[in-house]
Amino acid sequence: MNILWLQSAGCGGCTMSLLCAEDPNVLDLLAGAGLEFLWHPALSAATGAPVRRLLEAVIAGEQPLDILCVEGSILLGPNGTGRFQMLSGTGRAMLEWVRELAPMARHVVAVGTCATYGGITSTGENPADAVGVQYDGSHPGGALAADFTSRSGLPVINVAGCPTHPDWITETLLLLAADALSRADLDGLARPRFYADNLVHHGCPKNEFYEYKASARNLSQIGCMMEHLGCVGTQAVGDCNIRSWNGDGSCTRAGYPCIACTAPEFEEPGHGFTETPKFAGIPVGLPSDMPKAWFMALASLSKAATPHRIGVNAEADRITVPPSLKKPKP
Repeated sequence: MNILWLQSAGCGGCTMSLLCAEDPNVLDLLAGAGLEFLWHPALSAATGAPVRRLLEAVIAGEQPLDILCVEGSILLGPNGTGRFQMLSGTGRAMLEWVRELAPMARHVVAVGTCATYGGITSTGENPADAVGVQYDGSHPGGALAADFTSRSGLPVINVAGCPTHPDWITETLLLLAADALSRADLDGLARPRFYADNLVHHGCPKNEFYEYKASARNLSQIGCMMEHLGCVGTQAVGDCNIRSWNGDGSCTRAGYPCIACTAPEFEEPGHGFTETPKFAGIPVGLPSDMPKAWFMALASLSKAATPHRIGVNAEADRITVPPSLKKPKP
């Protein structure tokens, strides 16, 4: 199977993340599954007229296209023309190319939250009218219609993340190569469920502090960051703490709160990323599936039962009170 990769309005960070795939590297991994790039703007040598001829051959049906990957948001401005974002050397808007190439592809994959839902490039007043490939924020219908399906019958597959984990991209591509990804394998926002059925909270190294609601107050401290520092790992989908980044890393492992970068409109939470909005002292954003009354009761009991070690360590920048030694049996 072949892959045509377009980079639209974005930073290119998802390609940089993809190149961090390890053991094997991304090119060997894809080649082993019979996947090859027709063209990638950052990885391919071809440019200019040869690329334009390739794109035109796909649209004419002369060059089969298996997977169209789009990275970066699609700009609709000005006035719906898309001409704020031209595909260099073609004289045509990226919007036009995506709309003509997508129906020719067996599968269409939006890579990263800019491509899936608009992402960072759609923040503020969004003067360029940036949208995702098939979503505008959380609303179906972006550069492509809400009811668009590729030749496989699937909607645009939204591999959301800012940037997206390299394994989320490669696993999606490998599943498509094996014809093993169906509508049932996508969640309600068209994200692959192999990572979207997990929460960032799962496997977080701060979970012991969360259980006792022992909270950090500053970014340098090792306690749970939900209560004061804006962490939404208990609500955000992703297996970031199960499938670590670059061998052994994640946002929360590095001491920074989860900002739900796999979700539509994460880029404008209405408050600082490291702030937790509260009402009557209770965080507004509660863990998924937990009623407020249950959370209040659990938090009260947990704080009352917090061991001295956990309470002290939560507001320290390293472990200062180690676990007590188990007393030997007499």
